[in-house]
Amino acid sequence: MRVCMIAYSTYESDNRILRYAEALAKRGDHVDIFSINKGGDLPRETIQGVHVHRLQDRPGKENTKGKYLVNILLFCFRAMRAVSLAHLRKSYDLVHVHSVPDFLVFTAWLPRLTGAKLILDIHDLLPEFYASKFGKSEDSWISVFMRLVERVSVLFSHHVIISNDLWKTKILARSVREDRCSVFINYPDFSIFSPAGRTRADSKFIIVFPGTLNHHQGVDIAIRAMALLRDSLPEAEFHVYGEGQSKPDLLALVRDLGLQDRVLLKDSIPIREVAQRIENADLGVVPKRNDPFGGDAFSTKIFEFMALNVPVIVADTRIDRFYFNDSIVKFFHNGDERDLADTILLLARDSSLRAQLVAKARLFVNQNSWDLKKSDYFSLVDSLVHGKTA
Repeated sequence: MRVCMIAYSTYESDNRILRYAEALAKRGDHVDIFSINKGGDLPRETIQGVHVHRLQDRPGKENTKGKYLVNILLFCFRAMRAVSLAHLRKSYDLVHVHSVPDFLVFTAWLPRLTGAKLILDIHDLLPEFYASKFGKSEDSWISVFMRLVERVSVLFSHHVIISNDLWKTKILARSVREDRCSVFINYPDFSIFSPAGRTRADSKFIIVFPGTLNHHQGVDIAIRAMALLRDSLPEAEFHVYGEGQSKPDLLALVRDLGLQDRVLLKDSIPIREVAQRIENADLGVVPKRNDPFGGDAFSTKIFEFMALNVPVIVADTRIDRFYFNDSIVKFFHNGDERDLADTILLLARDSSLRAQLVAKARLFVNQNSWDLKKSDYFSLVDSLVHGKTA
């Protein structure tokens, strides 16, 4: 099978895309991915059998609607041209498009109209994502327009993948039939997220957050919690790996609170390096806000912490209460830096509690890994392309 994937993201840093692509390549399919460049990488490269085509450098700050739209439209034009030319040379059987944005699916119009099957993989619901990113009401005209774009994009595709069950309920109500929609949450890939052995040997207590730095992620809440722990947990450091709209504000907050030696905001790194940094941490934190977007957005980081035997503190959002319980993660009251600080201190001082969480979480993640779930993805793509299951 010849498969094309299109994503307005950096391939090496997106575990969801990397997981699909490598799984297909390992079973013998030809996989091309058209993505953006994080900077300094080759325009074309083969990684783990996946042929990566980097069409555009990663944009800088996208803190205005104009910059965001221009960068996306430029990528759409380049992706449409590159995918069409590749399809004309040797046709694709399947095109798997990763949103956001939803309308990226139309860059595959030529393969779609000449027989290729088309999957739209909605990582984030665009109307809710847009409202969160730019502070708009879900009832604003632009949010209504985004829901129309979502519906038209869904209609153009043969099948829709949605990234969690709460979002499936929403999209079924407004855009797609249930028989054309599947849920694949961000299951951990044990080929990447498996313990390889800690290499740290110091007395620090390292707390880690890897991911996109947007307001709904709540990293500022964790930074304020670190300020409250200044005296009671002097050995603690908070390491943040990522880029995003909120990073300048987070850097300013660190300076204002005088936490430059306690909170380290580092660059985004490839997913395999993320696994190494997580394994060498003592605690993971996922401090999301329970807002209309963040409250329903599933965080793959939780599974990654579990797979690497790192206990994790999680905000009690709707989505996380849906999938997890108190035996496998330690919840704190979302948006409450005092409660987060108290929870960090509790786990830092109680190694037996950390060990209990790790043991229960390990059992849970073993039952919810990509190794077990990828056969469902193979069945889906084979059914679309060949009319049969794997």
